[in-house]
Amino acid sequence: MKILTIILSVIALALVVFNASKINLNEPFEGDSTSAFITMLAALCALILLQILRISKRIEEKTKNKN
Repeated sequence: MKILTIILSVIALALVVFNASKINLNEPFEGDSTSAFITMLAALCALILLQILRISKRIEEKTKNKN
């Protein structure tokens, strides 16, 4: 599970970087920039969710070791 979350985090980070390069800074909410902006935000949300999953698994592992 740990390896899967790391791989998915790297893919999401790559999507953020790729889509950030596609945003036209002169007109950020027109044309392809809009879809790049939305996709970048979705990838950031995925990164946050994956980090929450990793932290919850780490907490679960520590509580099992205490008992």
